[in-house]
Amino acid sequence: MLNTLKQLLGLGPATDYADLIRQNAIILDVRTKNEFKSGNIKKSINIPVDVLHNNLKHLKDKNRPIITCCASGARSAMAKRILKSQGYTQVYNGGGWHRLQSKI
Repeated sequence: MLNTLKQLLGLGPATDYADLIRQNAIILDVRTKNEFKSGNIKKSINIPVDVLHNNLKHLKDKNRPIITCCASGARSAMAKRILKSQGYTQVYNGGGWHRLQSKI
Protein backbone atom coordinates (compact mmCIF):
# COMPACT_ATOMS: atom_id res chain seq x y z
CA MET A 1 0.00 0.00 0.00
CA LEU A 2 2.87 2.37 0.74
CA ASN A 3 4.27 1.87 -2.77
CA THR A 4 0.87 2.64 -4.31
CA LEU A 5 0.63 5.83 -2.27
CA LYS A 6 4.15 6.83 -3.34
CA GLN A 7 3.26 6.28 -6.98
CA LEU A 8 0.07 8.34 -6.67
CA LEU A 9 2.05 11.19 -5.16
CA GLY A 10 4.81 10.88 -7.75
CA LEU A 11 7.38 9.80 -5.17
CA GLY A 12 8.20 6.43 -6.69
CA PRO A 13 10.98 5.69 -9.13
CA ALA A 14 10.92 7.84 -12.26
CA THR A 15 9.53 6.21 -15.39
CA ASP A 16 11.96 6.10 -18.31
CA TYR A 17 9.57 6.97 -21.13
CA ALA A 18 12.32 6.91 -23.76
CA ASP A 19 13.12 3.33 -22.77
CA LEU A 20 9.43 2.40 -23.03
CA ILE A 21 9.40 3.83 -26.57
CA ARG A 22 12.43 1.65 -27.39
CA GLN A 23 10.34 -1.29 -26.12
CA ASN A 24 7.70 -0.44 -28.75
CA ALA A 25 5.29 1.29 -26.37
CA ILE A 26 2.05 2.73 -27.69
CA ILE A 27 1.48 6.40 -26.94
CA LEU A 28 -2.24 6.72 -26.32
CA ASP A 29 -3.53 10.29 -26.46
CA VAL A 30 -6.93 10.40 -24.75
CA ARG A 31 -7.86 14.01 -25.57
CA THR A 32 -10.77 14.87 -27.85
CA LYS A 33 -10.36 14.54 -31.61
CA ASN A 34 -10.16 18.34 -32.00
CA GLU A 35 -7.53 18.66 -29.27
CA PHE A 36 -5.51 15.90 -30.94
CA LYS A 37 -5.75 17.60 -34.34
CA SER A 38 -4.38 20.83 -32.85
CA GLY A 39 -1.11 19.07 -31.94
CA ASN A 40 0.11 15.66 -30.86
CA ILE A 41 3.11 13.39 -30.45
CA LYS A 42 4.23 11.81 -33.71
CA LYS A 43 2.96 8.21 -34.07
CA SER A 44 0.59 8.54 -31.09
CA ILE A 45 -2.90 7.16 -31.43
CA ASN A 46 -6.00 9.04 -30.39
CA ILE A 47 -8.83 7.39 -28.50
CA PRO A 48 -10.70 9.93 -26.34
CA VAL A 49 -11.07 8.75 -22.76
CA ASP A 50 -14.88 8.97 -22.91
CA VAL A 51 -14.96 6.28 -25.65
CA LEU A 52 -11.90 4.28 -24.58
CA HIS A 53 -13.82 1.43 -22.96
CA ASN A 54 -15.69 0.79 -26.23
CA ASN A 55 -12.52 0.94 -28.36
CA LEU A 56 -10.19 -1.46 -26.61
CA LYS A 57 -10.10 -3.57 -29.80
CA HIS A 58 -7.49 -1.10 -31.09
CA LEU A 59 -5.19 -2.12 -28.21
CA LYS A 60 -4.97 -5.85 -28.81
CA ASP A 61 -1.79 -6.79 -26.92
CA LYS A 62 -2.50 -6.42 -23.21
CA ASN A 63 1.20 -6.91 -22.40
CA ARG A 64 2.59 -4.21 -24.70
CA PRO A 65 3.60 -1.03 -22.85
CA ILE A 66 1.07 1.81 -23.17
CA ILE A 67 1.81 5.41 -22.22
CA THR A 68 -1.33 7.49 -21.77
CA CYS A 69 -1.31 11.25 -22.23
CA CYS A 70 -3.75 14.16 -22.44
CA ALA A 71 -3.57 17.91 -21.82
CA SER A 72 -2.72 17.93 -18.12
CA GLY A 73 -2.62 14.37 -16.81
CA ALA A 74 -6.13 13.97 -15.37
CA ARG A 75 -7.73 12.17 -18.30
CA SER A 76 -4.60 10.10 -18.88
CA ALA A 77 -4.80 8.93 -15.24
CA MET A 78 -8.42 7.95 -15.82
CA ALA A 79 -7.43 6.09 -18.99
CA LYS A 80 -4.71 4.25 -17.09
CA ARG A 81 -7.27 3.08 -14.51
CA ILE A 82 -9.61 1.90 -17.28
CA LEU A 83 -6.86 -0.05 -19.04
CA LYS A 84 -5.55 -1.62 -15.82
CA SER A 85 -9.09 -2.69 -14.88
CA GLN A 86 -9.36 -4.44 -18.26
CA GLY A 87 -6.17 -6.45 -17.75
CA TYR A 88 -3.54 -4.33 -19.49
CA THR A 89 -0.32 -5.00 -17.62
CA GLN A 90 2.09 -2.20 -18.55
CA VAL A 91 0.26 1.12 -18.46
CA TYR A 92 2.01 4.38 -17.59
CA ASN A 93 0.49 7.81 -17.13
CA GLY A 94 2.64 10.15 -19.20
CA GLY A 95 0.64 13.20 -18.10
CA GLY A 96 0.39 16.17 -20.42
CA TRP A 97 1.44 15.44 -23.99
CA HIS A 98 3.76 18.47 -24.29
CA ARG A 99 5.73 17.39 -21.25
CA LEU A 100 5.76 13.75 -22.31
CA GLN A 101 7.09 14.73 -25.71
CA SER A 102 10.15 16.28 -24.07
CA LYS A 103 10.80 13.04 -22.16
CA ILE A 104 10.88 10.77 -25.17
